[in-house]
Amino acid sequence: MDKATFVMLIDRTSETLYRVARTILRNDEDCRDALQETALKAWENRHRLRDTAMFGTWVTRICINTCHTIGRRKRKYLLQQTVYPAAEAPAPDPFLQLALEMLPERQRLPLVLFYLEGCSYQDISSLLHIPQTTVRSRLNRAREQMRRSLGADKEAWFHETGKTAERV
Repeated sequence: MDKATFVMLIDRTSETLYRVARTILRNDEDCRDALQETALKAWENRHRLRDTAMFGTWVTRICINTCHTIGRRKRKYLLQQTVYPAAEAPAPDPFLQLALEMLPERQRLPLVLFYLEGCSYQDISSLLHIPQTTVRSRLNRAREQMRRSLGADKEAWFHETGKTAERV
């Protein structure tokens, strides 16, 4: 694979890679680091990719592994240092963002891959190295948790602010 083809394929998958990284790491700086490391690892190992049609799946798996490595490094660092997180831009829907943040990663990642990236059960299964039945059950659990979280959070917010659903 030549440089121009590689750059084109990375550009084509960059939004997906960012959303996957954001789902795992939850921090923009860490996401940018993960994307750079992912691109570097993919470039260095491009000879291992046998079929360029599988580039998206291959590079997404590299991204997931890189994010987990960064997460492990960060946990070690946080145990040694007190870090104050930078303020992040508010989500378009704060209830949805809060509900997503409340989900454990094992439910959040399949949910993002399925709904935001349009991955099939089979694609998610191969990316996460879990059976398709596990993908389905995690998606079902995530949906149920989202329903419960969104319902409870909205009711509490409306009660605290004195607003009604019609006025919002």
